[in-house]
Amino acid sequence: MSERFRVALTFDAEHPDRPLCPPGAAASILDTLDEAGVPATFFLQGRWATSRPDLARRIADAGHLIGHHSKYHARMTLLSDKGLRADVLEGAEDIVATCGRDPRPWFRCPFGDGHDDARVQGALTSLGYREVGWDVEVADWEPWRSAGDLEREALERTVAHGDGAIVLLHTWPGPTAEALPAIVRRLVEAGASFATVDKVLA
Repeated sequence: MSERFRVALTFDAEHPDRPLCPPGAAASILDTLDEAGVPATFFLQGRWATSRPDLARRIADAGHLIGHHSKYHARMTLLSDKGLRADVLEGAEDIVATCGRDPRPWFRCPFGDGHDDARVQGALTSLGYREVGWDVEVADWEPWRSAGDLEREALERTVAHGDGAIVLLHTWPGPTAEALPAIVRRLVEAGASFATVDKVLA
């Protein structure tokens, strides 16, 4: 593709629940983004932020856009109205306390659960949030996904989508950290520039 197109790399920062999650994966992802000068969007789970305040602060200090990814990473449609509100408010408090940034208006539902649910969306709107989904996902959370798989599919699907693609990745899988330098390089070669979701969705 010769024409320029914008890509928003997004990373859900949450506690891993699968294999292949080396402790240095998130730091390696930040190193890659810093070295390449790539702005990204990080959706922070509140409980993750309080357990890794060093990384939460580093994300904010690097100038990446901060979004909210709930406190407990529960499926939002399974929460009561009161529980949903408490989860969002408490998660936001965690994020502000650890990195000094208000994540509003950007929110991503765990598992994407609630993205099309009127009750969940209404609650998020009332709390000042806009829910952000994704256009490209490569299932980097699955334990059988290799760095080569992620690199190939991220390139193919992002280029196929074209301008404004929002790409879903996670901070904890080792293969994601391993594949990211090549993903960035090959997208640039294909004509991509990188932007945060606020720019892409403006």
